[in-house]
Amino acid sequence: MNMRLWRYEDLNEIAELESECFSQDPWNVRMLAECFLSPHFVGVLMEEDGAVTAYGGIGVAEDEAELQLIATAEMYRRCGRGKLILARLEEEAKSRGAKKMFLEVRVSNSAALLMYLKDGFEGIYTRPRYYRNGEDAVVMKKELV
Repeated sequence: MNMRLWRYEDLNEIAELESECFSQDPWNVRMLAECFLSPHFVGVLMEEDGAVTAYGGIGVAEDEAELQLIATAEMYRRCGRGKLILARLEEEAKSRGAKKMFLEVRVSNSAALLMYLKDGFEGIYTRPRYYRNGEDAVVMKKELV
């Protein structure tokens, strides 16, 4: 298992995994490339035997970071990869001057909600009908110390 920053040539594989992980509103290669090319973006991935098994990305501006995406391939879930990606992204955010991190998560994504709560995120409000299918989002925040 190897953790590293994204490279441009990873975007197609990340987009494929994104489609496998999210049946609703997955990011496509164009969306990933736009983020990747931003000077505010940091992407981290894990690979095993040359295949991407988990990934995440944040945007950092001023003293705030936003978790933009995070996912783990189905066969690698529940073994800590998401938590490791999140921890690395938090370190990357802090090293770039972020003091707090925000994220949005579907109210139905109980596994992600639990991971974020265990990691110290707090729900601060909901965004009604935030997602295309009408589902609400929980906005969460964590102070990075």
